[in-house]
Amino acid sequence: MKLDRLFSYISRVFIAASVVLFVAGFVEWIPYRFGMNLWLGYNPSRFLELAAFALLPVVVILLRQIREELKRL
Repeated sequence: MKLDRLFSYISRVFIAASVVLFVAGFVEWIPYRFGMNLWLGYNPSRFLELAAFALLPVVVILLRQIREELKRL
């Protein structure tokens, strides 16, 4: 398997995880505003932090791909 294809799959997995965490944070935020918690058990801000951390490998992979493209020029 080519390295670019592997990085593409990894990026898609991390982006999907980030979207799921963002949606979970938003779903938790609605009742949290009214003083309740859902079964998720975390503060909504924690879900947003985890979503941002899930995007870090994607940013690293994209920067690596940009660097390799610039080296080819």
